[in-house]
Amino acid sequence: MKALQHLNKYFLKYKWRLLLGIFITVLAKIFMLRIPDLVGDSLNVVEDYQLGKITELSEVKDILLNNILLIIGVTLLGGFFTFLMRQTIIVMSRMIEFDLKNEIYQQYQRLSLNFYKQNRTGDLMNRISEDVSKVRMYVGPSIMYSLNMLVSFIIGFTQMYAISPKLTLYTMIPFPVLSVSVFILSKQINKRSTIVQQYLSKLTTFNQEFFSGINIVKSYAIEKEVIKNFDELADLNKEKNIDLYKVQALFFPLMILLIGISNIIVLYVGGTLYINGEIQVGAIGAFIMYVNILTWPVAVVGWVTSMVQQAEASQERINEFLQHVPEIQNINSKETEVQGEIEFKNVSLTYEDTNIKALKDISFKVEKGETLAVLGKTGSGKSSIINLISRLYDTTSGTVLIDGEDITTCNLYDVRNQIGFVPQEPFLFSDTIENNIKFGKGDATEEEIIEAAKNAVIHENIIDFKEGYKTILGERGVTLSGGQKQRTSIARAIIKNPKILIFDDCLSAVDTETEERILSNLERVSSDKTTIIISHRVSSAKNADKIIVLDDGKIVQQGVHNQLIKEKGYYKELYEQQLLEKEI
Repeated sequence: MKALQHLNKYFLKYKWRLLLGIFITVLAKIFMLRIPDLVGDSLNVVEDYQLGKITELSEVKDILLNNILLIIGVTLLGGFFTFLMRQTIIVMSRMIEFDLKNEIYQQYQRLSLNFYKQNRTGDLMNRISEDVSKVRMYVGPSIMYSLNMLVSFIIGFTQMYAISPKLTLYTMIPFPVLSVSVFILSKQINKRSTIVQQYLSKLTTFNQEFFSGINIVKSYAIEKEVIKNFDELADLNKEKNIDLYKVQALFFPLMILLIGISNIIVLYVGGTLYINGEIQVGAIGAFIMYVNILTWPVAVVGWVTSMVQQAEASQERINEFLQHVPEIQNINSKETEVQGEIEFKNVSLTYEDTNIKALKDISFKVEKGETLAVLGKTGSGKSSIINLISRLYDTTSGTVLIDGEDITTCNLYDVRNQIGFVPQEPFLFSDTIENNIKFGKGDATEEEIIEAAKNAVIHENIIDFKEGYKTILGERGVTLSGGQKQRTSIARAIIKNPKILIFDDCLSAVDTETEERILSNLERVSSDKTTIIISHRVSSAKNADKIIVLDDGKIVQQGVHNQLIKEKGYYKELYEQQLLEKEI
């Protein structure tokens, strides 16, 4: 249970609720375990009447009626306290589940982009849902039933020992066998539970990727192949679950067997003691009731052990992510005021997951309020510059400066908060268009939203929709066309009113006329902002204050438009090619 030690802080947090639950459990068991004594006492009274020790029948009736009323009373009280026990311990488990999910989610927020490249979405989702659910069974039902079992045995065996020490010792003979069996089976359950959760993650990942790529699946007519792959994975998942439940299935028959053996011992040994005059008949009746009342606590040992082992396996998987240290750390808790000056000094970047050298010793500087355009072929390193400015990655060597300060010493969240980023493939949430734009500024007014949409040249499209700005978008904005998604994303960046605007080839899906309108609007709204434009089009770069051309991670050209169209190189070739395309 080493991995489950991570949860001790939550038990400490809810210690008073847990202690109250323990106290209530003790009370519930005290009342419920009074019943065998009362039944045994009733049998003894009847025996005493038959033997002539009690001569008045009315006295027997009074004692039996009194015992019946006591049995009803303690049953009701035991049931009431059992209800309270569930209200304290099970509710505590839901609180811990809530806290643990929040802890995992916050860790997911802290983890670097590189982490998400190396782990699949389905597996991440499975750990925060299925694995946490398994852990909740440990902090709730498992603890409740364990307490119930422990208290039942302590009180039950104490009362049994008080009636007949010899009969109690004989009754306990099967329990060492139970302990050894539980130990052996629990090791197998832990091992197989880990495998089951791993295969469940694979199945979740497969489904998530299938749903996300359903248009590709249908376009290529590969539904049958996908279904075949799913069936194979589902069969493997089924087999691993069957392997687990085969072991779990041994518990309950074993428990029933041991309880049956205990009952036989009570009848045989108890009968012998009765014949020898060492106990009364009521003791045998009480012992049989005790053994059967303790049947569920004994039987639940297997279930609890199974839950604990599954929780151990799940918590171990959770701990893998919770103990993962993000590569990008915010080492400055003080506020950083961002003005917008950006400088790269001899910066190189190599991606660890692929070992690709994206940038090689590049240097440039963008003053506050200037516009920098970055051009280059696919894979030349353009997006890597954005990743470093947003500090999604840290440099392999060299320094990125923000307002003259090393970006690694600036407050990470202040830097990112002053960046308005429009990616090449915009991500829109399954929400209204209005809320997708407001994502850039949560308290934006209706007028600000409309103004941002107009500047992004998307307003006319939005008002044509039946619900206008209240239109609900499909997953990842599937309701909109590529160009509409890009322009909505631009509106989201504009409304944020940041000090730094970054546009990563975000006009690739719009026509030339619309591009000109957007660029004109962007030039106006970003006049006092530092703007980085990544593009494949000269038209997007020509008005920039500085232009750099990348090739294989190196700066091969830099200057302004009028200068670069006169120099032999990539920029001039691109300009002439696009000029010819426009004329055609």
